[in-house]
Amino acid sequence: MYPDGGMIDVFVLQRGNRVEVTDFGEALGWLRMQSARGRFSPKQRRLIGDVCLTLGVELFKGQLVRRADEVELSDAVLRVAQAALRVADLWFTMRTRSVESTADEVADWLDERRIKFQRSVRYSGRSGRNWTVDFQTHVPDGTALIFVLATGSRAAARRITEHVVAGLFDLNHLQATQPGLAFVSLFDDTEDVWEEEDFRLVQDLSTIARWSRPDEFEAILRAA
Repeated sequence: MYPDGGMIDVFVLQRGNRVEVTDFGEALGWLRMQSARGRFSPKQRRLIGDVCLTLGVELFKGQLVRRADEVELSDAVLRVAQAALRVADLWFTMRTRSVESTADEVADWLDERRIKFQRSVRYSGRSGRNWTVDFQTHVPDGTALIFVLATGSRAAARRITEHVVAGLFDLNHLQATQPGLAFVSLFDDTEDVWEEEDFRLVQDLSTIARWSRPDEFEAILRAA
């Protein structure tokens, strides 16, 4: 399956005494939709090429293709399906880069506002799972734990929101032991990918901040 739960389809075409197995371009099309720009960077193209080379799959006019004899059909189907899965998994590198880019901007902004902070702070939740909080800030009146929600893809936005909701719920026990601790969900709303439901999902567990409104964000942190 693709990361969003969609099924990976593989098609088999008869070509005389041989078969051609293809995804008809669905994997690259799916990955392209996750990019705000709708196209791949040179690094992403290299990674796609590496996937094809490793699995012996041809990249032909945007399609993943494996040509084989009929006796090799099962192997060809597996190779094309695996290539589609690995290409789709490049979404995770795209998402990480988006979050890191926004986080770098937030770090610079916190420095300018002279707000003390640490990045990538790890806490253990009630479930025993470890969570990485993007920022922990300190002001005289309290501490804030900030989750950064950033992506250029509408398809990825809900998954990111649900991940943050899970983290907020699992970590809310910290507020009972640390007076003055606040949770903040910072949405990078410079990309028009968020739905109202994304904001509603986190609002009962954290204070919502929008990156397009830095003054409001600062007020939230200083009131923490």
